[in-house]
Amino acid sequence: MGSIRLAFNNFKKSFRNYFSMILSLSFTIMILYNFVNLTYTETFKAFGEKNKNYIDIIIQVVSVVLICFMFFFIWYATNVFLTKRKKEIGIYVFMGLTNRKIGKIYAMETIMTGIAALVLGILCGVVSTQLFQLLLFTISDISIDISFRFTWEPVIITVVVYVVIYMIFVIKGYVNIVRSSVLEMISAIRQNEYVKTNNWILFGKAVLGITILLNGYYLAVKESGFNVMANLLSATVFVIVGTYLVFGGFLPILFQKLADNKRFLYSSERNLWINNVIFRMKKNYRTYAMTCVLLTCSVTALAAAFAQKDRYDNMVHFRNTYTFQLVSNMPDLGARVTDLIEQDNDIVYSSEGDFFVMDGSHFDDGFTYGILSFSGVKKMAEAAGLDFPYDELKDDEVICANHIYLLSFITDRSDVTITIDGKKYRQIDETTVPYMGYMQEGQTYYIVSDKTYDELLAGYNQWVSDNASIAGDKQEMQHDERIYIYNYRIQDIYNYAASMDELDTIMENTDGNYVGRVAINPNSDDIMWIKVEYSLCVFMFLVFVVASGSILFMKLYNDSFEEKERYGVLTKIGVAKKTLGKAIAKELRVAYGVPFLLMMVSSYFAVHSLEKMMSTNLKLINLLSVGIIFVFFLAFYKLSVILAVKNSAALS
Repeated sequence: MGSIRLAFNNFKKSFRNYFSMILSLSFTIMILYNFVNLTYTETFKAFGEKNKNYIDIIIQVVSVVLICFMFFFIWYATNVFLTKRKKEIGIYVFMGLTNRKIGKIYAMETIMTGIAALVLGILCGVVSTQLFQLLLFTISDISIDISFRFTWEPVIITVVVYVVIYMIFVIKGYVNIVRSSVLEMISAIRQNEYVKTNNWILFGKAVLGITILLNGYYLAVKESGFNVMANLLSATVFVIVGTYLVFGGFLPILFQKLADNKRFLYSSERNLWINNVIFRMKKNYRTYAMTCVLLTCSVTALAAAFAQKDRYDNMVHFRNTYTFQLVSNMPDLGARVTDLIEQDNDIVYSSEGDFFVMDGSHFDDGFTYGILSFSGVKKMAEAAGLDFPYDELKDDEVICANHIYLLSFITDRSDVTITIDGKKYRQIDETTVPYMGYMQEGQTYYIVSDKTYDELLAGYNQWVSDNASIAGDKQEMQHDERIYIYNYRIQDIYNYAASMDELDTIMENTDGNYVGRVAINPNSDDIMWIKVEYSLCVFMFLVFVVASGSILFMKLYNDSFEEKERYGVLTKIGVAKKTLGKAIAKELRVAYGVPFLLMMVSSYFAVHSLEKMMSTNLKLINLLSVGIIFVFFLAFYKLSVILAVKNSAALS
């Protein structure tokens, strides 16, 4: 019988064993194809070039993440596949086949499995393209026509990426078999992933793992200045390493101690499964750690999605606080502007005030800031119905009024001081309430006491007076400037264009003075890319959840075939099928439950860190994501129990 035919017969005979691997690989291929296909779709062109460029960058970043995940997932899947096949193909040695011949059969069999997964994944990806985009835009709350247009580019890219990665591990497996001895191949299925160590080494790993994990948690929630990203990077590494050591050291010791406790061991028939849990914990600890890390990433992805949704809504509200804003060096435009707007629109509320722009020479950081008086901001806030929860400022206190960031890399805003003209002021708060409306997006403002404002303004007036004789135009002689602002919110914000012609007449006829105008278009979509970004984060959540569940399910499913002999022995010594089924269910409950519980703890700190960076309450989202994962894992757990019990019944 030829090598190809023998490999094909093995593939057909063992297809049921390969099914979980094929299904898992095809799922990753389908997801990667759909993300790559988004880059080639014509749909995003309707959002404008700027949005499309941002969206393309986001999709490319997500695709790279998925490719990295695919690399490690294929690595893991092929290793499990190789270990499972080594014992069977090792028997071919006794049939007179050389290691090279055996390796060739393994490679062909693995390639057949990979082709099956690739074909299934691409077909599912093509079929689900419109559904994928429909879900994407539904989550994003974007109304747009979706048209299906098949192109070969995403298919080719997905196939090339998958084939390159897959063939790396096919070749790796082939080399492994060629270099293996007969004994290694026959006993491979009993080899342990865990390097046998004494209890002191286990204890050391346990202490080190808990210490590193707690340190990672601390860095994740620590409030910091510009070193936030360094802390988060360190926290990510520490949590991954700590999780690995906890599963590799602490949990085996914990379950061993429980097994040594006779009261615990002989209660609820734990003696039927606790020792196997210890063995599996030692053997599969890498799988459990990988699952836990992926689950933590999934929770973080969903929290990031809702945080971005909240920030997007706040940004839209921020810029729509006022429909029109006029800035001028003239202090008496209010009545004229009001009359012009009311010709075509009803005004809901309006306010006016002044602020003082100071260039970077007055500040240590060299940036230009606007200076607002406490009473002036309070009046504008009351007119617009904005929250202003501050008591009268002291002369050495300031409040920073900033725009809304999508993501802030500074979480520690305590003990902040600023220096204006050599005098230090203590910043008591930083707010993103849009007191200055759209003007606050491009300019940071400091709210100071009325006395401080008058002093700074007096200094500016004195400078102008001292230097006015040098040039006829004093505006050319200084960068500081006092500006008057007029704010209006109309009833029908979609009718804003009707008043623009009238307002332009003021700008054209100001007799040497100047007037600038801001009009907010409520249909503006220049930040539409954020809506697409948070919908992609939702998909990443689902991908990580399904992937982590698939990894654990695939490992436990393959382990269940190894347990047939143990199930048979237990059945022969008189253990009832019902009792054996309960023992299997409890054993698998621990396998799914332990990574889930540690994920719950890790996700709390990850989400809490995200809360600080995005100034959003995400506690409810954290609970929601954990609940969704619980439902997914419950389904995987039930399926695992059914298949394991079915395998145990095969020998009874």
